[in-house]
Amino acid sequence: MKFLFDLFPLILFFGAFKLYGIYAATLAAIIGSIVQVGMYWLKTRTFEKMHIITLVIILVMGGLTLFLKDDRFIKWKPTILYWIFSTIILGSQIIGKTTVMEKIMGKQIALPSPIWSKVNLSWGLFFLVVGFLNVYVAFYFGGSDITEQARTDLWVNFKVFGLMALTLAFGIVQALIIAKHVTPEKEESN
Repeated sequence: MKFLFDLFPLILFFGAFKLYGIYAATLAAIIGSIVQVGMYWLKTRTFEKMHIITLVIILVMGGLTLFLKDDRFIKWKPTILYWIFSTIILGSQIIGKTTVMEKIMGKQIALPSPIWSKVNLSWGLFFLVVGFLNVYVAFYFGGSDITEQARTDLWVNFKVFGLMALTLAFGIVQALIIAKHVTPEKEESN
């Protein structure tokens, strides 16, 4: 259920895009993100950092898209989000005692420190590359042989399905690699 809740703004974005175009989709994503953060606050009385980061970026980039009637801003939104994640994750390789990935997953999985470092590095580089890939699809894929509307249609499909599929596939590969290194929990003696 949390997975669908996290995808709520993206689902609204895609539906509004298919029905009404990029500007309605941008507005739907802004509203969806505000509702998402608000509902999470009402339920838990806390904020999830990822929701807040996403909300700020969608408010700025989506707001610029609507105010200036220029869809380039919303097309940059995934890249900015991924590069922020990449910077935070890769920065934790240098700063702090534990990596971001260990902080996120360390309570569920016990791994040796060098493996956490490799997992962290992998995710940081993944987000960096996917950010560049988003820019390529949004602005350069197909060269001059493709209309701007066709490029926008392609980008929306890539954003909704391609980026999700890449992230899911990368997560599965990471899980398989991690599984080899998981240290079993020691049973507590009675």
